[in-house]
Amino acid sequence: MSTVTTTPLSYESLDLRDVNTVVPLETERQNQRDGPAASKARQATTTFQLSGLNFLSSAVNGIILVSLPTLVAELNLPEKLHVWPISVYGLAVGSTILPVGSLADAAGSRIVDLVGCFSMALLLLASGFVKSGEQLVAYRALQGVAMSMHLASSVSLVTQSIPKGRARNVAFSCLGLSQPLGFSVGLVLGGVLVDTVGWRVGFYLTGGLSLLLSFVGLWALPKSRDRRTASEVVHELKRKMDWVGSLLASGFMVCLSYFLAIVSSDVGSVSHRDSIATLCAAGFALPAFVAWVHRQTRLGKPALIPNSLWRNTAFSSVCATMLLSFAVLKSMEQYCSLFFQEVQGLSATETSTRLLPSLVVGIILNFTTGLFVHKVSARWLVAGSSIVCAGGPVLMALAKPEWPYWYNTFFAQLLQPISGDILFTVGLIIVSEAFPEDTQALAGAVFNAASQFGTSLGLAIMQVVAGVVTNKAAAREAPIDALLLGYRASFWAMTGFMVLCFALGLVGLHKTGKVGNKKED
Repeated sequence: MSTVTTTPLSYESLDLRDVNTVVPLETERQNQRDGPAASKARQATTTFQLSGLNFLSSAVNGIILVSLPTLVAELNLPEKLHVWPISVYGLAVGSTILPVGSLADAAGSRIVDLVGCFSMALLLLASGFVKSGEQLVAYRALQGVAMSMHLASSVSLVTQSIPKGRARNVAFSCLGLSQPLGFSVGLVLGGVLVDTVGWRVGFYLTGGLSLLLSFVGLWALPKSRDRRTASEVVHELKRKMDWVGSLLASGFMVCLSYFLAIVSSDVGSVSHRDSIATLCAAGFALPAFVAWVHRQTRLGKPALIPNSLWRNTAFSSVCATMLLSFAVLKSMEQYCSLFFQEVQGLSATETSTRLLPSLVVGIILNFTTGLFVHKVSARWLVAGSSIVCAGGPVLMALAKPEWPYWYNTFFAQLLQPISGDILFTVGLIIVSEAFPEDTQALAGAVFNAASQFGTSLGLAIMQVVAGVVTNKAAAREAPIDALLLGYRASFWAMTGFMVLCFALGLVGLHKTGKVGNKKED
């Protein structure tokens, strides 16, 4: 039997080229136990199960978005809660994913993921029976918590079951592809359901399929080689989890996300007492978290994210570029849709058709990136895709309502997903390699937290920019012209984000070569 050598990782001296020589012991034993054919079948099924849950959860988001006017009317949702069926889900994911990732590393990624999957399925089914808007908001918040368990565990389960190389890169690409693809399918499906059998069927359908995939996970997801008793798991939670750090990190994410949600809906509310209090709480939680993890590291105790990890320029740069790229990706989706509907006066169906090119490009990129990511320097992949993607918002900012679709808005849709889709695969590889093998769930949590927070931050900033410019122009311009000026300002802001993303990738990843290479003994 071959000897497997593991190399201890140091946050301070981490080099991505050295990390590629680390062999996960659990993966080696799994392959030896199952044999090549069984191993490949299990790897494919694991990837399908994990990506399938991502697809279905994103499809629900699309269904709710297109069904929102009907939901509000049927469930008598109060005006202050009109957008909460959408926003509370992301808020719950972002605020719980870091502690859940740490929990998965301590208790086991398989059990945490299965609990999240089954909970998500049951909550989706229950959402189809709600009688009030408040019930739906509550179920959506719980769905966010359940989904954070799945998102955080997914990275760990992939690294446990699939060795480094092309297969793992493709698995990471599938995780990335499943989310935008599911959202787009949800938009189309939601429109059909609202006009035919009703929006509740969407919850029944996605809930039933989620339940089926949860049972598939019982067989497919890799089992831990360690059989531990309940008391041993509790002891591991006490020993490995940074409970205070998790609370501070979650508190910061909750307060800042809530503040951004309030301000984006009403810029004038920034001076309200509750907004100021929320911002102050976030301002306290962040430095308190930094001080706490410094203390934990100095005392040799568990720290959620050691401060020394941020000195790894590849890790910190890819987190920052992920945040910026996803901020632009989601903002482009929203404001391109608004441009087509509110400025050009197109129907929802016509708008969906015009957004399809970005979906096609996204699918192609997610598949191909996993195949060639190990052949091209991560620095040039990130920087190159960012500067190319910057052309998308530039084209939208220059577009005139009377111009035909094929003049420039079509090309904007082609450029829109390039950075986010390539960076998802590259970033997931880099972040997973920056963490030791026994904290891969936390690695997935950090990665998804960056993308979730980027989405919230981007949408909030763009809404503020568009709102301020539109309000100033309303006194001297026609309503449509004022609206167009606001949208153009947001597109220029997105361009600035992508230029900054390009600079961070070029400078921060200058020592990072090719990533995702297959290990050699």
